[in-house]
Amino acid sequence: MSEKNIAATGLLAAIDMGSNSFRLEIGQVRDGRYRRNLYLKDTVRLGAGLDADGMLTEEATQRGLLSLQRFAQNLGGLRPSQVRAVATQTLREARNRNAFLVRAEAALGLPIEIISGREEARLIYAGVSHLQPSAANRLVIDIGGRSTEMILGKGRVPSQAESFQVGSVSLSMRYFPGGSFTAEGFRQAQVAAGAAFEEALDQFAPKHWQEALGSSGTAGAVSDILKASGITDGSITPDGLRWLIDQCMAAGTADALDLPGLKADRRQVIAGGVAILYTLSTHFNIQQLQPAKGALRQGVIVDLHDRLLAESQDNGHDLRDDSVRNLQARFGVDVHQAARVSDLALTLYDQVAPRATVAERNELRWAAQLHEIGLMVSHHDHHRHSAYLMANVDIAGFSQSQQRHLADLVLSQRGGLKKVEGLLQQPACLWQVLCLRLAVIKCHARQPIRLDALRLSHRGRQARLHFTPAWAEASPRTMHLLREEAEGWSRTEVLALRLG
Repeated sequence: MSEKNIAATGLLAAIDMGSNSFRLEIGQVRDGRYRRNLYLKDTVRLGAGLDADGMLTEEATQRGLLSLQRFAQNLGGLRPSQVRAVATQTLREARNRNAFLVRAEAALGLPIEIISGREEARLIYAGVSHLQPSAANRLVIDIGGRSTEMILGKGRVPSQAESFQVGSVSLSMRYFPGGSFTAEGFRQAQVAAGAAFEEALDQFAPKHWQEALGSSGTAGAVSDILKASGITDGSITPDGLRWLIDQCMAAGTADALDLPGLKADRRQVIAGGVAILYTLSTHFNIQQLQPAKGALRQGVIVDLHDRLLAESQDNGHDLRDDSVRNLQARFGVDVHQAARVSDLALTLYDQVAPRATVAERNELRWAAQLHEIGLMVSHHDHHRHSAYLMANVDIAGFSQSQQRHLADLVLSQRGGLKKVEGLLQQPACLWQVLCLRLAVIKCHARQPIRLDALRLSHRGRQARLHFTPAWAEASPRTMHLLREEAEGWSRTEVLALRLG
C-alpha cells in the first residue's frame, strides 16, 4: 500500500499532555508534507499540581480530565489506531500516575502512553525536522514545564538526545514564588539550570552544530515578545534575554508584567523559562536561537504515520525494529535462538489468536526477540534480569507503558505464573504468555526446529497442544518440560493446558 493510500485512510491525531499545557493536534502527512487540520490548547498546569510528596493534587487532576474530555469531543470519526496520546515529565514523576491514568483514559476514551525523556526528545526532533527540513547540523531545544530536551541532528536523523529535569514551571514555582520577580530569584534559577546542564557542556558544544532552534511554548513566547517589542526580529539572543529579565524585575510581579506579545497564560511561568534560555545561551554560546515550526505533537503524528505505513507494507520500516536489533547487539543476544523462539511463538499465537492486531503480534515478537537480554547480567534468573532491563533501558520508539508490558511478557517466559497473574486476566496477554512459554520450552536445546511439530488450539479457556506420538517419543526432554508446564497452568484458574 502506498503512502498516499495510508494518508487517505484518515487524519491522524496527537495529544500532548505536557506539564504546562495539554494540546490536541489533528493533521495529515501526505506526499511527505504535513498539513494541520485542527489545533486546541488548554493551559492545565499539571506540573504545578505536584505536591511536596510527588502526588498530583485533585485540583490539577480535574483540570487535566476536563481538558481530555474536551479533546475527546473533537476526535469524532477517528479510529483508535489514528490517535496517539503521550504524557511527559509530570507523569514520569507523579507517584500516583497510575491512578491518574485510569481516570484520564476513561475521560479520553483512549490509552495514554507515558514516554521517557529521550523518547520525548526524539519525537520533538521528528516534528521539527519534518516541518522545518535542513541539511545543516542543528541543535534543537525544547523547554517544557518540568523538563528541557536538547537534541543534535542532521536532516531527519537525531544523533544525540537528552532530557534534563528542569523546566519553566518547576523553576518558576521554586525561585519566583507567587509570581514575584527578583534579581536573586533569577540568579538562583540560573545556577539551578546551569547545574542541570553542566554534564552536557561537551555533548552539545557549538562545535557540533551550525544552527540552533527553539521548539514549543517557552521559545515561541519569548520570540513573540522580543519581536513585538522591537528588540529583535524574533531571534532569541543573549541581549534580548537580558532585556527581558530587566523588564521582569522592573515589573516586580507576573501580574504587573505587561509586554507586547506576552499572552496571559505565560505570565506565571515566563521567568523560569527565560532563566533557562539565558543559561543555555551563555553555557552553550548560543548567539541566536530561532523559533522552530515543529514540536512534540507534530513529531507524534509523523511517527504514527510512519508506523501505520510500515504495518501496511510487507517490508515496511518500523523504528522499533531497529531499536530491538540494537538492543540485541548491545546485550550480546543469541539472535538465532531469538529468531527460533520468535517464529514459533508467532506461529502458535496465530493459531489461537487469528484476529490479533498487528500491535499485539509485534509485542509478542519483540518480547521473544529480547527475552534473553538478561543473560548478559547472569544466567541465574535471567528472565528477571531481562524484565528489569526491558522496563528501564532507553529504547527509541517505545513508550514507558509499552516497555512495561514487554517487561511483563519477558518476565512470564519461565517459572511460576503467579508473578504475572494480572497479565493473565487480559485475554490477548494470556495467549501471548502461553505462546512465549511454549516456544521457549520447544527451543530449549538451542537447535533448529520444525515449526509444524506443534499445533495449538483452544476452546474457551481450554487449550490443547497437539503433536504426533512419534514426535513425543523422539523428544522425551521436551515432553518432560511440557508436562511440567501443563501442571503449572493447572494451578491457575485462568487456563487449562492439555497435551497430545
